[in-house]
Amino acid sequence: MARELRAEGHNVISLSLGEPDFDTPEHIKNAAKKALDDGFTKYTPVPGLPDLVKAIQNKFKRDNDLEFDLNQIVVSNGAKQSLANISLSLLNEGDEVIILAPFWVTYSEIVKLAGAKPVILKSSIEEDYKVPVDRIRAAITEKTRLILFSSPCNPTGSVYLKEELHAIAKLVAEHDDLYIVSDEIYEYINFTGKHVSIGSFPEVKDRTVTVNGFSKGFAMTGWRLGYIGAPKWIAQACIKMQGQFTSGANAFGQKAAAYALEAKMDATDNMRAAFLKRRDLVIEGLSKIKGMKVNRPLGAFYIFPDISDFFGTSTGSYKINNADDFCEYLLQEAHVAVVTGNAFGAENCFRISYASSEEDLQEAIRRISEATAKLS
Repeated sequence: MARELRAEGHNVISLSLGEPDFDTPEHIKNAAKKALDDGFTKYTPVPGLPDLVKAIQNKFKRDNDLEFDLNQIVVSNGAKQSLANISLSLLNEGDEVIILAPFWVTYSEIVKLAGAKPVILKSSIEEDYKVPVDRIRAAITEKTRLILFSSPCNPTGSVYLKEELHAIAKLVAEHDDLYIVSDEIYEYINFTGKHVSIGSFPEVKDRTVTVNGFSKGFAMTGWRLGYIGAPKWIAQACIKMQGQFTSGANAFGQKAAAYALEAKMDATDNMRAAFLKRRDLVIEGLSKIKGMKVNRPLGAFYIFPDISDFFGTSTGSYKINNADDFCEYLLQEAHVAVVTGNAFGAENCFRISYASSEEDLQEAIRRISEATAKLS
């Protein structure tokens, strides 16, 4: 719909994409060019080029207090493929996967594709969109195989703090054959000062698969490079699975990714600082809109307002019954594209990506304010 409106000549501001608006840093692009010139254009080993696997091993130890042997690391064509490899390797028909909601839309679909059942545990803005450990405990059955979540989270930006992660770790340790899949793709866009990986707790060191990649923290979305650190038997299963789907990721991209992990992080630090400034700009603007509930997320580049106060309102031919209606109204009336919370297991909310210029964000907030003021 947004593309159609643009084609009609409307100035649509899109705040819907989960993609940094920054270009890949020059030093990483130059590393890829050098790799091409050096002949890295051939097939690669399924688990990844040795120098990238080694760089990931060093990164896990340096940044996450995670120690993996090289044969516990698998490079994939994006973190999404990593999640698919894990699910298709570990899940059988009838298994259950607890997904902490709001959640990235792919989680539930990959679980279903593997023949298992997603068990969605919801949380509210009053809980900062984090599921309390007691609710997780109550959902565990003898069929529960995995607990799957992201921190920092897409779509909410919420970050599970150290004590919250430790509580989940201790719970998982109480149950045999229960594993954690921790999606940490937004690790470097974290405003808490120190990212914590749940796999660093001794109780679940051998029960956790840590998923990460290069798309968010290095603005490398189109490079399609993700990776996992996992217990050896899970890593080996993922290698077998990936070997039948895609084999290894592209060679020159892997060489550049290895360089990215070992180079200075100035570009990433600058991106994080810009995102933090934008976050505060968006929170300040949205908080002034009557009926819109906004929290203060500690990571990623999303704001996830609760707009349930608008349900039942109307103006002209528009009636807002749910988040889908609200998002369509903003698109048609304000020409601002956002994403309904229904896509993420949160029917009272919508997602704004602030991976856009400050100018566009300010204009979008102005339009949203004007459009919502018409609803009564």
